[in-house]
Amino acid sequence: MAQLSVENRLEPAADKNRSGFRRFIRQWDLQLMVIPALILIFIFSYIPMYGILMAFQDYKIGRSFSSSPWVGLKHFTYFFNAPEFKTVMRNTIVISFLKFFIGFPAPIVLALMLNEVRKMAFKRVVQTITYLPHFMSWVILGGLVSALLAVDNGSVNMLLEKLNLIDKPINFLSLPQYFWGILVTTNVWKEIGFGSIVYLAAIAGVDPNTYEAASIDGASRFKQIYLITLPSIMPVISIFMILAIGNLLSAGFEDILILASNPAIRDVSDVLDTYVVRVGIDNYRYSYATAVGVFKAVVSVGLLSLANFIARRSGNSLW
Repeated sequence: MAQLSVENRLEPAADKNRSGFRRFIRQWDLQLMVIPALILIFIFSYIPMYGILMAFQDYKIGRSFSSSPWVGLKHFTYFFNAPEFKTVMRNTIVISFLKFFIGFPAPIVLALMLNEVRKMAFKRVVQTITYLPHFMSWVILGGLVSALLAVDNGSVNMLLEKLNLIDKPINFLSLPQYFWGILVTTNVWKEIGFGSIVYLAAIAGVDPNTYEAASIDGASRFKQIYLITLPSIMPVISIFMILAIGNLLSAGFEDILILASNPAIRDVSDVLDTYVVRVGIDNYRYSYATAVGVFKAVVSVGLLSLANFIARRSGNSLW
């Protein structure tokens, strides 16, 4: 009897595996399209993970990993005791939180506003204008921002002078007190339109009859947004919030590298990614740079797992 019960428990699993294999065979054309992407991910994302060994070695160019001496956690200790550690971590955390608390809700607000627009021509114009910066590289966008904030003939300085708000032009990109605001504003400007696409698609899936019933009951547009639209797209918001929390230590790289080219503002612009390039790569300290990258990855995975654990209680987790 015990043997029969074990076989009965194994049969559904075997049937499930067979049905999955049959479905895989039936979808051979779709699977064939996915295989090249999986190969690329394996080559460029998984094979290079072997290089994490450098974080625990004194690696030099020309040596193999097997011949490099093991040093344990020496590079991690150097990083935690480095004079720049507190400054780098402060800048990373502050910039990341500013981007999260300002940049994350911005596409949601834009999507809600666009959803209320009834003139389709105006809606398309606004969407096109807000989408466009996303497709520009940071080199172009950084040059545009530098031109707008330039001391000589910069549009922002000229406008402030015309309004008698300043007596003389301000070199915004050389003063530390302005950098965080400029960086966050530029990031929101670049990504707000493209980020709203997903939320607009989610809003389009809401049943229109729900809005009609709410309007009959006397609900205003703001109440409909609060009571219908936001709860309906909350699963999408939760998923993107989990991913954003997992990237909290990714304060930026290209944007900071371009907008913070002046060493005078390094005390407020140096984050983990720029620190790795400046201290690790430029000074040929590859093991040290790898150790900083491993530290960032471990913390990011921990934040992602914590956010997913919290979101799981509401039923909107990633796994």
